[in-house]
Amino acid sequence: MFTVTINNNIISSFPIVIIKRIMKARIYKPTKNAMQSAKGNTKDWVLKYMPENTRVIDDLMGWSGNTNTKRQLTLKFHTLEDAEKYATSHNIDYIVTLPKVPKLIKQNYADNFIGDGR
Repeated sequence: MFTVTINNNIISSFPIVIIKRIMKARIYKPTKNAMQSAKGNTKDWVLKYMPENTRVIDDLMGWSGNTNTKRQLTLKFHTLEDAEKYATSHNIDYIVTLPKVPKLIKQNYADNFIGDGR
């Protein structure tokens, strides 16, 4: 148990749980925002750390907290190879999520105005 005290008063306490996981980071290419048609912020690859332990609710304020500060870190790379090279050079276990390529259906604009007999 990790306890924070100020002037001998317990402010908050976090249980320290060490869980060994296979996946520590995820490398992926972000998807397009559904609310916009532009493809901004979708060109780079992102390395994001996965949670190692669960969040803990603070008894005093009710806020959720965590002892893992790596979750706040997001690294961007131009290529997948750069992200994998960084992960292997820093001994980070990772999993790669490849982006789904959307199917493009060719259609003419004039097809919108063809009557179908209704």
